[in-house]
Amino acid sequence: MIYLDHAATSWPKPPEVLAAMQNFLERAGGNPGRSGHRLSIEAGRIVYDTREALAEFFGINDPMRVLFALNATHGLNIALHGLLRPGDRVVTGGMEHNAVMRPLRELEKHGVQVEVVAAQPDGTLSPDAFTTALQGGAHLVVVNHASNVAGAIAPIAEIAALAHAAGAWMLVDAAQTAGVLPINMGAMSIDLLAFTGHKGLQGPPGTGGLVLADSFDAAQLPPLLQGGTGSRSEFEIQPEDLPDRYETGTPNGVGIAGLGAGLAWVCERGLDELRAHELDLAAQLRSGLSGIPGLHLYGPQDPKRSTAVISFTLPGKRVSEIGYRLDEEADILCRVGLHCAPAAHRSIGSFPEGTVRLAPGPLTTTPDIEKTIQAVKRIAAT
Repeated sequence: MIYLDHAATSWPKPPEVLAAMQNFLERAGGNPGRSGHRLSIEAGRIVYDTREALAEFFGINDPMRVLFALNATHGLNIALHGLLRPGDRVVTGGMEHNAVMRPLRELEKHGVQVEVVAAQPDGTLSPDAFTTALQGGAHLVVVNHASNVAGAIAPIAEIAALAHAAGAWMLVDAAQTAGVLPINMGAMSIDLLAFTGHKGLQGPPGTGGLVLADSFDAAQLPPLLQGGTGSRSEFEIQPEDLPDRYETGTPNGVGIAGLGAGLAWVCERGLDELRAHELDLAAQLRSGLSGIPGLHLYGPQDPKRSTAVISFTLPGKRVSEIGYRLDEEADILCRVGLHCAPAAHRSIGSFPEGTVRLAPGPLTTTPDIEKTIQAVKRIAAT
């Protein structure tokens, strides 16, 4: 099997991730922060260690500002529903995932003004376009760091500077880039960062969250949920302390243990090495696929302006047929369709059918890519 769906979920997980999750259930299965016995204390230590490692990884000083949630979508909803009120104006890009667009469209029904900055045909975003969109001011700018459709990497630091000049907060969707590209929230002027654990960070599904910059005033962000936190139990109001203000109910301790191991695996190998490997694979894919008559490649031509996500279409063949044949005839797993991002497909001209998306990962090999290219050539010819 050749697995090329890392933009959806990384697989297989590093053995260290599986071992950490098993160890948590066998040796530290208590409820973290809820009791004073040894199992609860050990579970709490594992959760805190992961929180601390993520804080360092994303360039913030206070680990308590790493807020665990189900995934990036959950983190984005905490931020969007917490920060935006009727009459507020929010500016976003034309390559957003529905994790951003659906909450925004729901908020729009209640009086939030949504401005979408058009993307270039290759999926890239121009800071100049944001300059124009922000002339009227805004309360929030939200942009994905890289597109899950075209791989295009957004100029986050430049957009953040424009957002702050206009009096807006900067929220970044890092679902595609956490564990893939370097992210330093301080250096990039990011106020809030939504991340997921099950992609580039090599963790299990059901992990992720929202990171608040050291300079961000959490009092401005009401929690999305209220309930038990294990702290301040004498009060029937939500505690103000971080992270308890936002982390309600029993946390996914076993998943967080796996996430911590996945992050350690990424750090041990180094982002530079992982990025270089994926750049080589993406360049090989683009070069091989571009020689197939009629095949249309989407996204930036320069691999350095993109993640390793490669989208394409073939004239006369439905993307669903191509994906099915890659699976059945060549044992190659990819994703086809709109990838939960219709706005992105409209921007690059592949709506309504979408594209075939190939997304290699850390364990993908050069022979895997060559076999994939040959398989697409066969499908194109028959």
